[in-house]
Amino acid sequence: MNSRILILDCGSQFTQLIARRVREARVYSEIHPPTKSLEWIRAWKPDGIILSGGPSSVTDDDAPTIARALLDVAPVLGVCYGMQLIAHLEGGAVVGGGRREYGRAEVTVDEPAGLFSGFGAGERTTVWMSHGDHVEQVPPGYVATAHSGNTLAGFRHSTRPIHAVQFHSEVAHTVRGAEIIQNFLFGVCGCTPDWTPGHFIDQEVAKIRELVGDKQVICGLSGGVDSSVAAALVHKAIGDQLTCIFVDTGLLRLREREQVERTMRAHLGIKLITVRAEDRFLNGLAGEGDPEKKRKIIGHTFIDVFEDASAEAGQGAEFLVQGTLYPDVIESVSAKGGPSATIKTHHNVGGLKPDMKFQLIEPLRELFKDEVRNVGRELGLPEEMVGRHPFPGPGLAIRVLGEVTPYAVDILRRADAIYLEEIRAAGLYQEIWQAFAVFLPVRSVGVMGDGRTYEHVIALRAVTSTDGMTADWFAFPHEVLGRISNRIINEVDGVNRVVYDISSKPPATIEWE
Repeated sequence: MNSRILILDCGSQFTQLIARRVREARVYSEIHPPTKSLEWIRAWKPDGIILSGGPSSVTDDDAPTIARALLDVAPVLGVCYGMQLIAHLEGGAVVGGGRREYGRAEVTVDEPAGLFSGFGAGERTTVWMSHGDHVEQVPPGYVATAHSGNTLAGFRHSTRPIHAVQFHSEVAHTVRGAEIIQNFLFGVCGCTPDWTPGHFIDQEVAKIRELVGDKQVICGLSGGVDSSVAAALVHKAIGDQLTCIFVDTGLLRLREREQVERTMRAHLGIKLITVRAEDRFLNGLAGEGDPEKKRKIIGHTFIDVFEDASAEAGQGAEFLVQGTLYPDVIESVSAKGGPSATIKTHHNVGGLKPDMKFQLIEPLRELFKDEVRNVGRELGLPEEMVGRHPFPGPGLAIRVLGEVTPYAVDILRRADAIYLEEIRAAGLYQEIWQAFAVFLPVRSVGVMGDGRTYEHVIALRAVTSTDGMTADWFAFPHEVLGRISNRIINEVDGVNRVVYDISSKPPATIEWE
């Protein structure tokens, strides 16, 4: 069994980053709500437990909490609210107001051991704070390990393996945060770094074979990284029991269908059925401009198409494979029922029909994007596939803001192709996490050939990221943006203005809808 860390989500928007940092250290982790029973947690057998941050005060009536006995199940790390919760349960003093800290702060290390192994006594280090309440007095049996100018910044129990920090060690702004987390994983918990792509593949293949038996499976193939890796993984497990159904929704990128057919058949030898369903999707979307409703329409139509295609192929499939990832789950619903806020519904998670006949197989559901790419490489998928930028399940429908029409999709598809072509030509594709064009539901006045125009606006988006949970806008050289804008306006009829989105996530999301 792998070393494993249980993360209890107390409501922080950074909780998924804790899981990310643990996985980066090649230790398996899962996020669950603090409402999990003590019996369930003991049966899960964690090598360590991390209590996340959160927006509550520990004295609130509905504040997330745990049984005090949990602190003795396995080594514990409390982060921000998690530190305050430990102090509250163990008899320390937590107070609100007066010493709140938000953003970058300097912390002084008082004890260069435990979480701070490798630091010097009295060393100052930059961290990221985000708290209103603070620990005024450590509980009996605990000692302070770090402080900031305003507050206690860390403590530990004198004999039990319980540690805590007031700052967010999981965010990139905490300069040595990864080192602090690794000190907990390996120095305190004694974990082994055995979470590797090969290990994951072996485990999932065994699970899929046990679940499926001799039954038939279909996979909704989009041509993107996620569904392609999911298909390759399931194919490794059950071979020809898998049939991939590639649906041309009419919402794909330029020449996407031809590329998918060539890659899946040539590289993987997977049974592939292509369904041309452009009219079905576009008719279903006619007149609808609400992004959540568009997602559900597309999700429901996908299932209808899969059911029809499966019946026509005579497969009698009972399982449906989807390329759902961990960020999809976290942003769509509070992770595993925990208190984190829902951001938006993702197609793979919230757009499925409640009465569909298939049982879902989501082998990538607990993986971040870079982990999926590494699994794809381990499975032998070509780099041109695993290195592609993310593409949403609903396709161009959520990049046409407002009503989706064939006219708008055609303009967007051609503009997007020019954008990506120029990014590749400039040698910037691999520096960017995701780049795409957006069709805006506005027109602007322009001048072409000495005449007035009143045409459409295309927005360009490009971001850098590691996992899609946070992102910064990409700083293009101005001459590259100039070439892209010039080509789109000159080559795509109906467009007379191009703008560039310089919003980061948060506060914006990567996609516009």
